[in-house]
Amino acid sequence: MLFNPKNEKFEHLDKRSKEIMLKTVEFFENKGKAKLKEDDHKCVWYEDFLNFVKENMIFATLLTPSEYGNDNPDIRWDTARNCDFNEILGFYGLPYWYTWQVTILGLGPIWMSPNEKVKKNTAKLLMEGGIFAFGLSEKAHGADLYSSGMALTPLGDGKYVADGGKYYIGNANEAALVSTFGKNSETNDFVFFAVDSKHENYECVKNVCNSQNFVAEFALHSYPITQAEVLSAGRDAWDCALNTVNVGKFNLGWASIGICTHAFYEAITHASHRNLFGKYVTDFPHIRQLFIDAYTRLAAMRLFSLRALDYMRSASAEDRRYLLYNSIVKMKVTTQGEEVINLLWDVIAAKGFEKDMYFEAAARDIRGLPKLEGTVHVNMALIIKFIANYFFNPDEFPEMPNRNDPKNDDFLFNQGPTKGLGKIRFHDSGIAYSSVDLPNINIFKEQIEVLKEFFLTATPNEDQGQNMDFLLSVGELFTIVAYGQLIIEKSKMENIKDHIIDQIFDFMVRDFSKFALQLYSKTSSTPQQMDLCLKMIRKPFVNPERFENVWQNYVYVLKDTYEMTP
Repeated sequence: MLFNPKNEKFEHLDKRSKEIMLKTVEFFENKGKAKLKEDDHKCVWYEDFLNFVKENMIFATLLTPSEYGNDNPDIRWDTARNCDFNEILGFYGLPYWYTWQVTILGLGPIWMSPNEKVKKNTAKLLMEGGIFAFGLSEKAHGADLYSSGMALTPLGDGKYVADGGKYYIGNANEAALVSTFGKNSETNDFVFFAVDSKHENYECVKNVCNSQNFVAEFALHSYPITQAEVLSAGRDAWDCALNTVNVGKFNLGWASIGICTHAFYEAITHASHRNLFGKYVTDFPHIRQLFIDAYTRLAAMRLFSLRALDYMRSASAEDRRYLLYNSIVKMKVTTQGEEVINLLWDVIAAKGFEKDMYFEAAARDIRGLPKLEGTVHVNMALIIKFIANYFFNPDEFPEMPNRNDPKNDDFLFNQGPTKGLGKIRFHDSGIAYSSVDLPNINIFKEQIEVLKEFFLTATPNEDQGQNMDFLLSVGELFTIVAYGQLIIEKSKMENIKDHIIDQIFDFMVRDFSKFALQLYSKTSSTPQQMDLCLKMIRKPFVNPERFENVWQNYVYVLKDTYEMTP
């Protein structure tokens, strides 16, 4: 159920992909925990990692679409194997994942562009070990694209100058190219163009974060641009910005999974050897509950993300269900990651602050992932648009297969217009829920029916519809339904045991009740809405035998199974 670098052989991958993953694990294990932590504390730029990436052509192999891979069958943009790499990097340290993540974001506008010259040059730069950056947000207004102050001024004859600043831009100190978003100063049209971080008219102002990452403020001063550096313009540039985020935000959940997995091994090993008041910490009932909740939440994060991956890779202009599911990976999986770390921290307590523990960095870094590539609030606002069609207007689709096949994901760079979200159709979630007969899933199904009644008979009024605080709770209830659906789908494909699934839905029933209580407590909730919220509050089915089975055979057995090389 959980990734373990010491025994994972990556047998599901082809030879070259397997080699990349095993060599990456070897790099970190050879680096060792002490050096990993020392570099983290001293905010050392990860040049050793980037040299390793360059020498092994890792980014070039994983992040170049096959069309630009010179007929090398190993070179492709394959989201399935990229998720393996995401999980490894998250497992060893978020800074290493971050330089990969912002390279992906920087490449998005390039691979989506019709500019063949830039794309061929980018493939060459990747082969040379280049990293990339995504110049979108600005200091004064964050990621409010409408208010972009970066100006591209036409000079005639296909020539321009770019002026303005960008803020919170990862890799912008060393990026081979920075995909930069701005506006044409004459037409006010949006535009994406590529700049070189080593150009004399490019100023890297400072690193705005105290970390190994270089998260830059940079400025362009009459930076010369020709049509050869323009990536996209007008509506295409707008769509390119949002579609790039669609690609990049899917990685955030996998980083959370990696972080939580390493922290889990460290916590269970520590607790199982610590004796307090004549008992080992893992003998205390409340500690077992914390561990089981952490484990099942982490297993659920992984199952959902694996299934969302199938929809991501199978997406098309006719099947855009991925826009809901990858938003949930970004929003729900990352916040569940925070919950897992909180549960584990309640177990190991002060140990989690110690500088030699991986956990110390995990507790800090897990907080960042819900806040990158659009906040939880932004993604929830997106998710809410899918409620009506998801519940009340299902469509028929062929059964979605497991998508770990070694193919290039062409559609990700040809997603098309970003409008029309309210028209996206979904398959009937009842198909998954009716396929399983387990006590806690049956309780959860009853909660779903009350939620559907809520939407039909106590629909949020106009004022509530404008109140994001109210809608966030509504969105949480909807999100957990879709979350459970994909968990069931993947668990059936992977033949996950019933007691694990029922234990997962133990916390799902409790979470649904928690969000229902939050909605009940909102200032603007009506008496009818409050009555329905009370009906949603349920207690999960208690089964001590199931609990003990999960504890003994899935959780406690993980003690001493992984410890990073010192």
